[in-house]
Amino acid sequence: MDVASASMSRTTDVASQDGNQSKNQLRVGRLVKAHGLKGGLKVELYTDNPERRFHTGAAFTLQVPEASPWHGKDITIREYRVMNGSPVVFFDDVDDRTAAESLVRAILWIDQDVDEVEDNAWFDHQLVGLDVVRDDTVVGRVVRIEHFPAQDLLIIKAGDREIMVPFVEAIVPSVDVAQGRVIVTPPPGLFEDLPDASDAEAATSSDADATE
Repeated sequence: MDVASASMSRTTDVASQDGNQSKNQLRVGRLVKAHGLKGGLKVELYTDNPERRFHTGAAFTLQVPEASPWHGKDITIREYRVMNGSPVVFFDDVDDRTAAESLVRAILWIDQDVDEVEDNAWFDHQLVGLDVVRDDTVVGRVVRIEHFPAQDLLIIKAGDREIMVPFVEAIVPSVDVAQGRVIVTPPPGLFEDLPDASDAEAATSSDADATE
């Protein structure tokens, strides 16, 4: 699943279509912490193929706040390593810890041709409009995707409500674009209101009175 939480068991590329119909952007990582004194940064991977994505010379578009000195700039990989079990990247022109710290929380995107999209990768426009099915019943429709550093959310229109559903395998085990549907297995209360404690106590008391 290529639109999913990197903190869950599946780490994945995240695809988003841009204005150019022949190109798309894949979100492949987030820079989380400066590492060492030579400009290294620990990276939270959003890809199952880090060696393919983070090779020397790979260029990334940076997603950073407008106030960042890196806003509107691209950046190029100098080296990718796994150090003490953590992926660490080094970039051209980022040579010390101060420069590395200015990139913390930046999200890394790459261009990818439409024809190169991997299996189980979906662009936002493919997901929007799909029926959302739970227990063989349509419970809503996907109206948009929200991308966040920790995870992505399907925004589902259910009646007059918009429900935010984490796009992770445990809750969204299946996407079938051809059939026009997304299968969900949500926890109780996500699509319906659960009775609160006072309601439950009242119902219990009523049942007890009825049996006396």
